[in-house]
Amino acid sequence: MLHDADRHEPLCAPSWDERAARDALERIVRDTVERWSPASMWPLHPLDADGASPVPACNLYFGAGGVLWALHYLHAAGAVRLPRSFAGDAEALPSRNRAWLAANGAGERDVASYLMGDTGLLLLAHWLRPSPALAAALEACIAGNVDHPARELMWGAPGTMLAALFLFRRTGQARWAACFRDAADALWSQRAASARHGCSYWEQDLYGHRTASLGAVHGFASLAAPIVRGLDLLAPHARAAWVDCIATTCLATAQREGTFANWPPDVADLDAPGPPRKRLMQVCHGAPGVVIALADLPSADVDEVLVAAGEAIWGAGPLAKGSNLCHGTGGNGYAFLALHRRTGEARWLARARAFAMHGIAQTDAAARRHGQLRYSLWTGDPGFAVYLWDCLRGEGAFPTLDAFFA
Repeated sequence: MLHDADRHEPLCAPSWDERAARDALERIVRDTVERWSPASMWPLHPLDADGASPVPACNLYFGAGGVLWALHYLHAAGAVRLPRSFAGDAEALPSRNRAWLAANGAGERDVASYLMGDTGLLLLAHWLRPSPALAAALEACIAGNVDHPARELMWGAPGTMLAALFLFRRTGQARWAACFRDAADALWSQRAASARHGCSYWEQDLYGHRTASLGAVHGFASLAAPIVRGLDLLAPHARAAWVDCIATTCLATAQREGTFANWPPDVADLDAPGPPRKRLMQVCHGAPGVVIALADLPSADVDEVLVAAGEAIWGAGPLAKGSNLCHGTGGNGYAFLALHRRTGEARWLARARAFAMHGIAQTDAAARRHGQLRYSLWTGDPGFAVYLWDCLRGEGAFPTLDAFFA
């Protein structure tokens, strides 16, 4: 088996109900707006309370920045109407988040992080209230993060590359394309070669450990994601080399079982006897994140393995951890939306919507159990609200990975 069965639960969802999906989306947004406090932001969820920092998180990943992004994104997309703008509140988040980073032992080199540090929060503030000062601060963060040793989405250059790409798409300014290319060139020079598996990989120096992860938050897929989305910014020879490299690594590291495919957490798992230490099938590690990261790769070589990965995600069923994006049902559902975009086949949209209905039930049950929603973009309910919106419109744009400016 390519997944740990105890991490999943049987799909138990009614037929797709557009009204129920809209009601759930609106209910999450309404509650989130009502529970906001300028001083304390949002109530800490019981699942986040154990060992939590006394300083509230403000980052894009699970802090206030991501929640404010979700609210404004849904408003700008026409999914809901906010009673007011949170632009002023967003501008205060970078300084508040630096206190959180310091309280959690992050070093100066980590401040530019896209999901946990300044870059994502500055990008949010610049979207809601643009200014030359914010643009200059963003350029400094992106340029200064090129050689971060993490080499992954959360802390490293792949994350800040996404910010450069979003800014280029929005403004057309050459400086953002140059930032993107500089980071791509640096990452290309940092690749390692696996003679045994005939592919490239990247090492991550992360939290005091060296790994060679494959996932979409901390590994190969997280590095491939911005490259795939910004291929048009690269010179033709670089573009061709990256496409071949990504396709080769995708195929060489996939683990197959019949018509199913998944990826282990680490390159080292490919050589270990027996199954991987963890057989994860979620966005941060495993098939869902790989599919989401590579769904737009212009290579027919990966078509079959991506479909096999989608079948494995469907066969495993919804994740038991809830409806969230990073390691929950909503995140895995985004893989179906990505395959719907790549293949045009209606079954993938139907499967995404089935996961949406299951996720609504998970969200409601968790709220009853804990007495509140979980206010987080990647690990909580506002992120799932964005997923519901994408299921309603029949198109997938993974929050802060595929889309930033609505």
